[in-house]
Amino acid sequence: MKDYFLIAKITSVFGKEGYVKIEPYSDFPERFFELKMVFIDFWGDKKKLEIEKVRQLNNAVALKFRFFNDERDAGIFIGREMYVEEKDLVKLPEQNYFIHDLIGSKVFQNDDEIGEVTDVLSPPANDVIVILGKEKKEILIPLVPDFIDKFDPEKKILILKSEMDFNDED
Repeated sequence: MKDYFLIAKITSVFGKEGYVKIEPYSDFPERFFELKMVFIDFWGDKKKLEIEKVRQLNNAVALKFRFFNDERDAGIFIGREMYVEEKDLVKLPEQNYFIHDLIGSKVFQNDDEIGEVTDVLSPPANDVIVILGKEKKEILIPLVPDFIDKFDPEKKILILKSEMDFNDED
């Protein structure tokens, strides 16, 4: 079974020529200009589609899939999620991580297991990891180099810097 990685959601039709507007789940929107194929989820089944054209909009990206030539054809994609295979994932710069690698990772500090990453939030300032702690209490930690000592995506282990204090007073 192939692994697919979520990269965007199709939000609307754009224009009359079959373009769809997407909401990228990536800090690298330029990646869409390199993609030739994507997979669209239809009720749990991934359908392979060829990207014919890409347009940069003011603060968004629009794609046109081959054989989908008008707004009526493209309408079937609204609300659907877009995936790629692992070989088409962006190569990340140092100290940048894929959300799917972080989620499920065990979190340690000073050799003590703190909990497991259950989510990554993306507020305006910087990403925040959500850790479910030992007492089933959520711990929120900014995903910034000041707090992270090491991350091993293969072993799914995140090590926090020892000098950081993440314990709440309550």
